[in-house]
Amino acid sequence: MDNSSTTLLDLEPCSQSFLDEVIDGLEQSPKSLPCKYFYDQRGSQLFDQICDLEEYYLTRTELQIMEDYADEMAQQIGLGVMLVEYGSGSSVKTRLLLDHLEQMAGYVPVDISRKHLQETCDRLAQSYPDLEVLPVCADFTAEFALPVPSQPATHSAVYFPGSTIGNFPPAEAEKLLAQIARLCGTGGGLLIGVDLQKDHQTLESAYDDAQGITAEFNLNLLRRMNREIEGDFKLEQFRHRARYNDQHGRVELFLESKIEQSISVSGRTFWLHQGESICTEHSHKYTVQGFAQIAANAGLTLRKEWTDDEQRFAVMHFVKLAE
Repeated sequence: MDNSSTTLLDLEPCSQSFLDEVIDGLEQSPKSLPCKYFYDQRGSQLFDQICDLEEYYLTRTELQIMEDYADEMAQQIGLGVMLVEYGSGSSVKTRLLLDHLEQMAGYVPVDISRKHLQETCDRLAQSYPDLEVLPVCADFTAEFALPVPSQPATHSAVYFPGSTIGNFPPAEAEKLLAQIARLCGTGGGLLIGVDLQKDHQTLESAYDDAQGITAEFNLNLLRRMNREIEGDFKLEQFRHRARYNDQHGRVELFLESKIEQSISVSGRTFWLHQGESICTEHSHKYTVQGFAQIAANAGLTLRKEWTDDEQRFAVMHFVKLAE
C-alpha cells in the first residue's frame, strides 16, 4: 500500500460552538474558558515545547514507560486492531506502539486542530507506508463514527496518552470513558495515560515553568479568541497562574486580570476586577485504584497497569467485556 499521504475526515468542529462555550464560561461566576480550545496550530506547537521542559515530568515519564513496556502493551491490545488515538498531537509516543503492534487494520488519529493533525499524519504515513492512516478532525468529547479501514479489524482500541483525561472532572471523565467503551464495543480496549498524585511543588512547577512557556500557552487562548471569535483581549493585561487544589486533587490554571477592565467577544462585553481570574484548565490527579473505579463505573475493566519507579505516572489498559 502506498500511503505517503492521507485523506482527512473533517467533522468540522465549528467556530460557533467555540463562541457559545466561551460566552457561557465568561457569564459564569467564577469565569472560565474551555481548555480544549488551547490547541490551535500555535497552541499545539507551544504544547510540544512544554513537553520538553525540565519541570514538565509528565511527557518524559510517560515516554519512558512506553519505551520500557510498549511490547507488553501491544501484546495486551492484540492482533488486527484498529487503533484510535484521542488528541493525537505529534504522535511521538504513538510510534512506539505502532512499532510493536502486529497486523494492524488501521490507525485513526483524532484531533481538534485540523492543520496540525494533517501535518502529523502525513509524516506518519511516510514513516509507516504499509499502515492505513485515517485521520479524523473532531471534538472527541462528542459522539462520532469511526472510519472503515480497507482491511477488516478484529477489534478497536483507543489510545489516550498524555493524561488529558485529567482535564475532565471525575463525573465527566466517567461519561467520556463510557463513550469510549461504546465506540470500541465488546472486546475493545483502552490504553490511557494517567498522572498520579504527588507533592504540590512538583505539580505546580510542571504547570508554571521558569521559561514562561506554559504562560504563553495559556495566553495563546486569548490570542485565538481575538482571531477567531472577535475578541479584544489585551494579553499584556493578564498574567498566568497555576495552583494545586488539595481538596479536589487537581492543578488549576488561571488567567488573572492585572487591572480592572472590560473585555468583549463578538460584541458581548464582560467586566473583570483587578485580580479577578478566569479559570482555563483543571488537571485532576489520581491513584491507580481511584481511576480504575471510575473506569469500572463506565463499563471498562482494568487488565494491567505500568508505572515508573517513582510512581509519578501510570499507563493503564482496560477492556470492554460483554454485558
